[in-house]
Amino acid sequence: MPLQAERIDAVTSQMGRARILILGDIMLDEYLFGAVHRISPEAPVPVVEITSSKLLLGGAANVAANIKALGDEPILLGTVGEDEASVKLARLLKEKGISSHFVVHDLSRQTTIKTRIIAHSQQVVRADREDRHPLDSAAENQVLKRFMSVVDEINAVIISDYGKGVVSPNVLTQVINQCLERGIFIGVDPKETNFHNYKRVSVITPNHHEAGFAYGLRIQSEKDLIEVGHGLINRLEAESILITRGPDGMSLFRKGDEPTHIPTFARRVFDVTGAGDTVIATFTAAACGGADYAEAAIMANAAAGITVREVGTATVTVEDLKQDLELNLRNGNLARTTLRA
Repeated sequence: MPLQAERIDAVTSQMGRARILILGDIMLDEYLFGAVHRISPEAPVPVVEITSSKLLLGGAANVAANIKALGDEPILLGTVGEDEASVKLARLLKEKGISSHFVVHDLSRQTTIKTRIIAHSQQVVRADREDRHPLDSAAENQVLKRFMSVVDEINAVIISDYGKGVVSPNVLTQVINQCLERGIFIGVDPKETNFHNYKRVSVITPNHHEAGFAYGLRIQSEKDLIEVGHGLINRLEAESILITRGPDGMSLFRKGDEPTHIPTFARRVFDVTGAGDTVIATFTAAACGGADYAEAAIMANAAAGITVREVGTATVTVEDLKQDLELNLRNGNLARTTLRA
């Protein structure tokens, strides 16, 4: 059944009371904005005249920012280098009211920076500065030690895996096992390389390309989607899998249930950067607020539809989310959520 007005009120009123640990790859997102008036005489590429710039939290740090905006307390756990970018990142975290107490400084790595050059509301190019090698044993031990110091005080864990080396098979195994022992909700925003290590989690949120790759079947039809969704549930022994499908919305698969298909609520799309971060953050926050998984998926879909209207990573407040859900309810969009065999 689609999300009803009374359930929107009930869940949103309970959100903002959880402590949620975010484990993963912490990044700094740099945006350079400008205009193109000519082609370079040196190569057939546009010359972008930069007029402004901004720095934003990226990766796991953006998930933490989304959790903070929704009113819950984020505990950010990951690694950064000992460099200028880590100082800028710490400043951004402080401005957002997010503690960097659990962030590990790893001298063997640089802080990941993704630089995007935007001209006329279009991304021209992205340049990445990063290390992707696995954490050494000392850094990995620090991550696990900090996790164990707080695991008894949290309501949920989000694993934000961008494949930069923080989320190793050993870290995954230990974190998941500790959460399962305590009945702690586990949400995963996955990377293909680790996909089959995300065992017995509460929810995993791949896009349709990642899901098809992990299962070994390209999703080209609804029949393929159903096979991949149910197949991954069985392989991973997961409680649920939420496959994001771009303009086709999302599909939620749960053990023993028919899939729930949710149409996209986005009315305009400027930038999908960070939309996956918003999805996993909102799903987890909603679940902590008492939503069932179908309700959490609908709320995550709505939140993503809000953030893609902005250029760069963006966040959503509970009030933003509630207003958008109520608007979609009035417009009949929530009634298009379907259960199908």
